[in-house]
Amino acid sequence: MSIILKIKKTDDAKDLPLPAYMSEGAAGMDLYANVKEEVILQPGEIKLIPTGIQIELPPNFEAQIRPRSGLALNYGITLLNTPGTIDSDYRGEIKLIVINLGKEAVKIARGQRIAQMVINQIVRPTIVETEILSETKRDEGGFGHTGI
Repeated sequence: MSIILKIKKTDDAKDLPLPAYMSEGAAGMDLYANVKEEVILQPGEIKLIPTGIQIELPPNFEAQIRPRSGLALNYGITLLNTPGTIDSDYRGEIKLIVINLGKEAVKIARGQRIAQMVINQIVRPTIVETEILSETKRDEGGFGHTGI
């Protein structure tokens, strides 16, 4: 199934590439940092990093914003509110809540690949209140119920 994802660059991001898949099997497309000048992210610091894009998704789709594994492993850089959800009716600029969980300051440069965006179809079920749920073998077994 092919869907159309419309992307509009903000006026200050015309020089940045569009989000792109970096391999044939990639689930997420990389997003770029739309910072005017280099941003230094100190250990434990949280900053809002703009991407310079706005999107239009079809109804019943969402965009999930996720960290890049290489930045997480090598520098301790991740995103709060992960995965972040971009709803199909949102038209503002996508911005990232970035945190440095590493031990060293990290530089974020203009055009750096900083996160990834995955497009998913959403199912909105009919909600029915009930007093009884079907039983399962697991039933109410929760946190750690299968062992360590």
